[in-house]
Formats: sequence, structure tokens, C-alpha cells
Amino acid sequence: MSKQNEFDCLQSKNRNAAGICDNFHHTIEFIGKRWMGVIIYTLLKGEKRYHELLNEIPGISDRLLTERLRELENEGLIVKETFEASPRKVTYQLTPLGQELEKVIRAVMEWVGKASSS
Repeated sequence: MSKQNEFDCLQSKNRNAAGICDNFHHTIEFIGKRWMGVIIYTLLKGEKRYHELLNEIPGISDRLLTERLRELENEGLIVKETFEASPRKVTYQLTPLGQELEKVIRAVMEWVGKASSS
């Protein structure tokens, strides 16, 4: 699909394009959830344990971090790996699909830099 058709879909009320528009809306809402972008950004640096994420993201609650990690896992953007050791070790890392978000995160950061300097 061409870029022009994608933008036409977003502006159209045509029901034939609803699947594409629904996917776009879901993605924007998902990434825009509170703390979601920061969690993805932190995982772009590499595999992290739960408490490393909690320490690197000041202000996020334990409950909300757990909830967001589950959502990311359900969307196929991260993988949770549990190692049966004493104490048990749990790590999180981006999947290849999740790693593709680096382009999006960097584009947003670049845009923020431009917007804040105007």
C-alpha cells in the first residue's frame, strides 16, 4: 500500500479500510500508554531483570511495571525468560519485532528535540 493510500485510510470513513485504521489506532494507543515508551526505550539497551527495570524507570509503580510487561509480552514485543535458580531469575528482552520499534522511538526523540528547540 502506498503512503498516500495509508493516509487516505486514516481520513476516510470507508468501512473497507477499517482493518487498517483499527490497527493504526491500536498501535498508537498501545505505544502511547503511560510508561510504555520508557519501558521499550530501556529494553532497547539490552536484556534487563525486573528490578533493573524498576530502578532505571524512576516513578513507575511495581504494579504498573508488571502490567505493562505483560501487555508487551502479549503483543509479542518482549520475551520473558525464567531461570530456575535460587533465587529465581527472570529477564525481559525485546523480540525482533520489539526491536523494530527503535526506529519509532528514535524518530519521536528527534521530533521532540526539534519541537522543543522551536
